[in-house]
Amino acid sequence: MSIGTPEPAKALRPARTGATRQKIFDASMELIGERGAAGVTVDEIAAASGVSKGTVYYNFGSKSELIAQLLRHGVDILKARLEGPAPAVPAGAQDPGTAGTQDPAGTQDPAQPVPAGTQDPAQPVPSGTQDPLLAMEWMIGAAMDFMSDYPSFARLWVSENWRIPSEWQGTFAVLRGELLAVIGAAVENVAKTYPVDTTVSRGSLETAIFGACFVVGLDRQTYNPERTRDQSVAAIMAIMRGYVLKAPAPAG
Repeated sequence: MSIGTPEPAKALRPARTGATRQKIFDASMELIGERGAAGVTVDEIAAASGVSKGTVYYNFGSKSELIAQLLRHGVDILKARLEGPAPAVPAGAQDPGTAGTQDPAGTQDPAQPVPAGTQDPAQPVPSGTQDPLLAMEWMIGAAMDFMSDYPSFARLWVSENWRIPSEWQGTFAVLRGELLAVIGAAVENVAKTYPVDTTVSRGSLETAIFGACFVVGLDRQTYNPERTRDQSVAAIMAIMRGYVLKAPAPAG
């Protein structure tokens, strides 16, 4: 099926503050997350919000605009969490996922430096700086926390993002691009510090991490509540750790 030309992004007006709008946001997020955008009416949103149908239209203009702003609202929260400051590396610490993997038998020629612009995975990142792999792990943890706090938004995103055709295709394209840019910056920091597999498509890697955050987070909420946050983070980080090259095992 041909996707065709995406719809232009709906106007994403800056979110207005106010208890009424927040009530409408919260109620519509829950309803739409459970039943999908097409399965919810403005009357139901108004009733769940405790306001009149006219109040919904006054604040948002239409159900379509409400959903567009709902998506923006959720993405703004998620981006703020992903872009939050990761803790600095304590003195002498190193990434546990790469520690000891480089030259475990001491066979590397000390006269041969690690290529410029890369970090030897066996060496700790200088104290007071951020190891980009640990920063990414922290970021994925923040994404898991978001999925736990806003499961209805995660369901809305997964159910509507890949629907073709979609009334909000243009809106999703804009917001998806913003989230991928955050992930892409984190991947770039890793690539600047560690030797990485350049045969891996950067765009595909970023998309894999992006999709895994939603799917793993939502699957945990729905089917595997016994699965811990750290287990979910470790599974997603396995994608990233596979991107970082390890030294081959010594012969013999």
